[in-house]
Amino acid sequence: MHNKEIEENTSFTNTSKRQKYHRKMKVIKIGGGCLKGIKTIRHISRLIPSYGKGHILVVSALYGVTDILINGIDKALKDEELILPHLEIILKLHLSVATHLMESAECVQGYKRELADTVKLLERYYYGLNFTGELTPKMADAISCLGERFSAQLLAWTLRSYGLNCGYMFPQEMPLYTDGKFGDATVDLEATGKALQDSLLPYLAAHDMVFVPGFYGVSQKGEITTFGRGGSDYSAAAIAAAADAEVLEIWKDVDGFMTADPKFVPQAEFIHCLSYEECAELSYFGATILHPRTVEPVRQRGIEIVIKNTMRPEARGTVITDSSGQSAKIIKSITYTEDIAILKVHASGVGYRPGILSIVSGAITDAALNIKSVVATQTCISFLLSKKDLDPAFAALERIQPRPYRLLEREDELVLLAIVGEGLSSSMGVAARCFSAISGEDINVEMISFGPSKAALYFLLHRDKLYQGVHALHQTFFAAAQQA
Repeated sequence: MHNKEIEENTSFTNTSKRQKYHRKMKVIKIGGGCLKGIKTIRHISRLIPSYGKGHILVVSALYGVTDILINGIDKALKDEELILPHLEIILKLHLSVATHLMESAECVQGYKRELADTVKLLERYYYGLNFTGELTPKMADAISCLGERFSAQLLAWTLRSYGLNCGYMFPQEMPLYTDGKFGDATVDLEATGKALQDSLLPYLAAHDMVFVPGFYGVSQKGEITTFGRGGSDYSAAAIAAAADAEVLEIWKDVDGFMTADPKFVPQAEFIHCLSYEECAELSYFGATILHPRTVEPVRQRGIEIVIKNTMRPEARGTVITDSSGQSAKIIKSITYTEDIAILKVHASGVGYRPGILSIVSGAITDAALNIKSVVATQTCISFLLSKKDLDPAFAALERIQPRPYRLLEREDELVLLAIVGEGLSSSMGVAARCFSAISGEDINVEMISFGPSKAALYFLLHRDKLYQGVHALHQTFFAAAQQA
């Protein structure tokens, strides 16, 4: 094949061409919640032969393993005598699962050899930490992603023991290229798409299925970079986009999104379809079905996301696509997060003083802290932050000299409540109905934001009013619609 033909067939950006190895292929993401306990993992391994053939399966670490790896960092920094016993815990945990699942002693031994090699790598990392006494972002990423490698190897060997021709490929072998930012990397889709033509896709063509560890990729320098906790959803979406998959399936222990948290609202309804924007807003504002960044890569290629319940694999699940259509109720779902705090910067004439917003927000971001949102008035700038970032952000602003403000104020006894729905911003009366529902419960609204998103409205309440707030809104938008 001539070079020009190769470029046309392998270019990620040329959407009019079908990729060289393209077929009706899925990317299936299996999360840690589906890999919890031998009984559940066995159930998943029995589903894979029926639903996974011909597809790429992106896997999380076994449930709890990432926390064990991170806990090992503290032990390694504290005392080198703690390292080997900790490694033994990790080794025994995975070997116990392997011996219960695998139907071939030969496969158990094969996995045991590969597991030992990966644990040896982890051992070197831990002893290196103990020697230097310092944890760098680079080392934190290199250690925290190893659980996904253990998991991919475990499932590949388990399916081999069932007689399937299964392979696995690590992100550094593909490569799954990132921008190189430790702890919060972004996939380079164009570079990855080209790389997959020579690696993952032909490898898949030679196997029944391929397992890929989620959660991390590599920079152009070859350095391991993770996507943040829960980032395996995002890496699966990136691989789906780069490989031009037909669909991205996310395997969970639920059918999909609901109109509210069923723990709070037992009568919450199942949502059949969401738009990319609705899904992104729900995920960002607290719904834990998907990582907030999952939508980014697949949205570019128009690839559907489908939530699949591993307990009911035949069920359709929530489908996430370009447009879900406007609901008659306008609101699709009510979500919330308790991980919210406000840092208020009080100053006179904020709107008329050039640069003050830049100075204070720059101090927060320079401290490597994420600002969730900003609301400003003439006398106050309010930064919405994660609870864990509140004190560091406060300290960062106190270090500014000369101080461009007169007072700093912290609030952390809050929750963020959000309503999400396509067309929300252009529908008259929605905000009024929200306020009416909330005020009817004698709940004070601390702050509101309506307008930056076309599909979301959020407000802050005191945290002891969360239950009342969710119920009041669900009653207003859903129970009322059912009675109509």
